[in-house]
Amino acid sequence: MGNGLSDQTSILSSLPSFQSFHIVILGLDCAGKTTVLYRLQFNEFVNTVPTKGFNTEKIKVTLGNSKTVTFHFWDVGGQEKLRPLWKSYTRCTDGIVFVVDSVDVERMEEAKTELHKITRISENQGVPVLIVANKQDLRNSLSLSEIEKLLAVSELSSSTPWHLQPACAIIGDGLKEGLEKLHDMIIKRRKMLRQQKKKR
Repeated sequence: MGNGLSDQTSILSSLPSFQSFHIVILGLDCAGKTTVLYRLQFNEFVNTVPTKGFNTEKIKVTLGNSKTVTFHFWDVGGQEKLRPLWKSYTRCTDGIVFVVDSVDVERMEEAKTELHKITRISENQGVPVLIVANKQDLRNSLSLSEIEKLLAVSELSSSTPWHLQPACAIIGDGLKEGLEKLHDMIIKRRKMLRQQKKKR
């Protein structure tokens, strides 16, 4: 009886799944967004210049459970005149990586404003956000609890899952762990959206 779909799904679930995720890297200029991108791409430090538009790379990452995932990253310039374009890049995105300079105390309020602005756009409601606290290797960097407070991440919409990850993009510390957290949040959101569709 039935159409045999249950047998097919058990066979399909045992096959290695190919997953690709659209991720946008945002943050103020000089936060280290492009350094994050190229550390992930080449696993080495690449000297960068300020991004005047965007950089894009497809990067295969092996996560902790030995699953290889493809992330299609869009690294968008953070200069003030480019920020209105951010919403064009976040349309239909699976996740946002928001990079902050842990040393730049003076611009933390500006970073907070941009973070809250981009997560409040209706298309971004519920999109997981990985906040990368970059430059944690520097002696005068803010602690995670200070950054969390200054960015007011507890005030983000309750529908926005987020994770604050300490990192040093130059040597790559914390980046893979952050991507694993982002991946988990994306998978959780996809399951939730599928369940909501079934209920309709």
